[in-house]
Amino acid sequence: MTYRFVLMIAAWLTCLQLHAQTDTIKQLRPAPKREFRGVWVATVTNIDWPSAPKLSADKQKSELVNIFNFHQQAGINAIMFQVRPAADAFYAKSREPWSKWLTGPQGTPPNPFYDPLEFAITEAHSRNMELHAWFNPYRATMDANYASLSPQHVTRLHPDWFFIYGGRKLFNPGLPDVREYIIQVILDVVKNYDVDGIHMDDYFYPYPIAGQRINDQATFEQYGRGKFSDIRDWRRNNVDTLIHALADSIHKYKPHVKFGISPFGIWKNAGQDPEGSQTGGGSSYYEQFADSRKWIEEGWLDYINPQIYWQFGNRAAAFEKLTDWWSDNAFNHHLYIGQGAYRIGEPRNTAFKNPDQIPAQIRYLRNNPRIQGSVYFSSASLRRNYGGLNDSLRNHYYRTPALPPLMLWLDSIGPNAPRQLLAGRTEQGIMLSWQIPLLAQDKEAVYGYVVYRFFQGEQADLSNPEHIIHIQYNAANSFEDTTAQKGKHYVYYVTAIDRMKNESEAATITVPYR
Repeated sequence: MTYRFVLMIAAWLTCLQLHAQTDTIKQLRPAPKREFRGVWVATVTNIDWPSAPKLSADKQKSELVNIFNFHQQAGINAIMFQVRPAADAFYAKSREPWSKWLTGPQGTPPNPFYDPLEFAITEAHSRNMELHAWFNPYRATMDANYASLSPQHVTRLHPDWFFIYGGRKLFNPGLPDVREYIIQVILDVVKNYDVDGIHMDDYFYPYPIAGQRINDQATFEQYGRGKFSDIRDWRRNNVDTLIHALADSIHKYKPHVKFGISPFGIWKNAGQDPEGSQTGGGSSYYEQFADSRKWIEEGWLDYINPQIYWQFGNRAAAFEKLTDWWSDNAFNHHLYIGQGAYRIGEPRNTAFKNPDQIPAQIRYLRNNPRIQGSVYFSSASLRRNYGGLNDSLRNHYYRTPALPPLMLWLDSIGPNAPRQLLAGRTEQGIMLSWQIPLLAQDKEAVYGYVVYRFFQGEQADLSNPEHIIHIQYNAANSFEDTTAQKGKHYVYYVTAIDRMKNESEAATITVPYR
């Protein structure tokens, strides 16, 4: 009884604290027309997909389709799909072996054969969701079972490229050959797959483990001594060099592919640097040698997605303090906040047991115009509907569709408008058809369309997503509105979008439906 009473008191205090923190954000503001709504689909150790290794190809496909259907129904518009968890591959056009979390023994292809990444891209785009290929850059193994590694695994081909830390083999970022190899691995995907983005998570130099030491002194003596007096500055420069080169390489081959990173939520604490956040936890700058703020300040990233997996009012790292800090340090590029849906499932986490914790966070983010969206960790947590969060997304926060936010520094020119919009009645509703826009330039090629519907006489506000009835990521030039009601007079607007989701002027038609 005493323990239950303590839990009840803790939950009550957490609730009071949350209400105190969110007094100014109780109102649910209208959902924006453009918002990044992402979810991580993790493949490492089968966290999200596939549910187990060695499933048949058909079972794997079925599971992934069900995952994508689920997230589409909740209003998610971006999938962060983990394709390289540990110097292995969930895609066919790779120089690295097939992942053991896909097919069992590392290096074994799917049977019957298919390309999971190609399949995922097709399925995501057919549901009007972007797909960002998610890479872990430096992790080569998840454990010390090195004997199970494929003969073609890079740790066997280049054993001198790695150090062991915490029982795992990690790429040595100080080696130029390592950096070039990682760039080429990622470019294999950029060149060969129709991905919307390249995404990296928070694992750079390893998180500190008591009693462990990074064995890179010899590498520092060879490549850093004379340029850097402190090995820690040299390590940060190694990561910076990779990020900068990756940004240049990705945009050289495909300018429309977005590049983003999801670092640990704290760059530096204010006690370490006056420009840091009002926090007191570990920091990516000192513990992982990851100067995450620099990457977005220099414009190497198109978006930064810090993992802020704490609650409002957390003593060491309050959600509101970190989101405010990052919004002041995004340097006119995109900021998406990583939100910890998994924390609702933690048995004794009273703060996240409050069903309004993450919804209040969403409202807080929407009140800040310098924050463009969220990414949730992870898919399984949303699918389990911890705390009713997925219901909240589907029924309230993501009830209306959203286009991804624009990246004007990559492309700001939209396509021409669709031509000759026509309408006809069918047994199910109203069929709209149009001619594709005139193409003035290659970069204005049409990637898809958006269809809006208004009642005749209603003010036509295309900034209001309540009136979007269809978004498509393909160039098909027709759409059947099966939700039209007889006896109504409708006005339809159809716009074209390009690959960066820039939108054209609208074609319009008035349709009496009798």
